[in-house]
Amino acid sequence: EAIASCVPPKYRYGRIHPATRVFQALRIVVNQEISALETFLNKAPHWLKLGGRIGIISFHSLEDRLVKHSLRDSPFLKVLTKKPITPQEQELQENPRSRSAKLRLAERIDNSYSTHP
Repeated sequence: EAIASCVPPKYRYGRIHPATRVFQALRIVVNQEISALETFLNKAPHWLKLGGRIGIISFHSLEDRLVKHSLRDSPFLKVLTKKPITPQEQELQENPRSRSAKLRLAERIDNSYSTHP
């Protein structure tokens, strides 16, 4: 309630509680989730065989932007999804928490030898 009282009234009554984003930001920082994701995104292409595919689900815009740019900029990957795959209506009915999930897919295209970053 302390956080909600600091949020302007027009933002208090959405589908997400006002404190949700605050605690999400704290969790991301405390768990070093962004640096862990960056490390994973740098190493993952090297774990795939030629033709191997990877799917990454992100749950908020900062994660999704990192995933999108990393897959797009990797010389070892071809992005298979121009836009992210999002939950269908039936999934949203059965699992409302899936509303923010975005799935991006890529395939290993370059079989050049490279050392792990």
